[in-house]
Amino acid sequence: MRLDLTRRAFLSTTAAAGVGLLAGGQLRAAPSRFRRRKALIGVPSRETLEQYRAAGFEGMESTDWKLTPEAAGKHRETAEQLGMRIHSVLRGWTNFNSPQAEQVAQDVASVETGLKACQGYGADALLLVPCRLLAEVALPKPEEFEIELNDQTGHVTRVVAGDNAPYTAYMQAQNEAIDMARKALDRLIPVAEKTGVVIALENVWSDLWVLPKLFAHFVRSFQCPWIQSYFDIGNHVKYAKPEAWIEALGKTIVKLHVKDFKVDRAAPQGGSFVDIRDGDVDWPSVIRALDRIGYDGWLTIEGSGGLSMDEQSRRLDLILAGK
Repeated sequence: MRLDLTRRAFLSTTAAAGVGLLAGGQLRAAPSRFRRRKALIGVPSRETLEQYRAAGFEGMESTDWKLTPEAAGKHRETAEQLGMRIHSVLRGWTNFNSPQAEQVAQDVASVETGLKACQGYGADALLLVPCRLLAEVALPKPEEFEIELNDQTGHVTRVVAGDNAPYTAYMQAQNEAIDMARKALDRLIPVAEKTGVVIALENVWSDLWVLPKLFAHFVRSFQCPWIQSYFDIGNHVKYAKPEAWIEALGKTIVKLHVKDFKVDRAAPQGGSFVDIRDGDVDWPSVIRALDRIGYDGWLTIEGSGGLSMDEQSRRLDLILAGK
């Protein structure tokens, strides 16, 4: 399903459907009123798509964003022949906050390439991480973050309770990333509209936009249907529960990565990633949160490479069943 080209049409369609922004396919009878579909990340080929289908997946998120629309279109044809879909493309990290104008221009051009590849694939979203923290600066511990922001600019005015002086450089880096990413994304919106592909922002472990309200504010500040959010369920557990992120991001969520995380506050990174259903994500609560926002789209497993494809599919089925 291709997104409408005006904000009014976009909003009215969402309200009328009572579901997420990207349905990702035709509705069909299911125990849930939502039609959620299963995918894995990979490089498209007939053999890989056949393996995914045999394991019970319905689609793929392609990591090959450099293809021409024509080359991507051939993979689309293969997927459709198999009853599969390449539903999104993972562009990943960019450095829109680089002090080097040439780097920013190069990354903007690469995203244009990715959007055109998406169009060829028949995908409706491009996963993009707009910035990462580029300097070595003092950071609060994940559990210490207590952010306040300026509602007009989105700039952070504090990141912890009490004395913020140790984090002045970090706050400056965060605010520069907000401004520079917005400028780069504004340049890309016309390309997204022309290709009919949403730029789905993810913050990953960039050390930026680490709390739900801050990231949600940034995404919504565009007031544009072509800038939305791609939420990774396991990426941000060390900062806040996935349910809090889902509630804050709401209907801006157009795609989901399925990942799990085991919190360990004593560990250098606050814990570690584990196979899905082996960590601290409360999956029934996540599904209820998705129900509340009306998410009706794709769930793509990222990680869990220690499990067979069949086991990944089985565990995702349990998650979708609210177990």
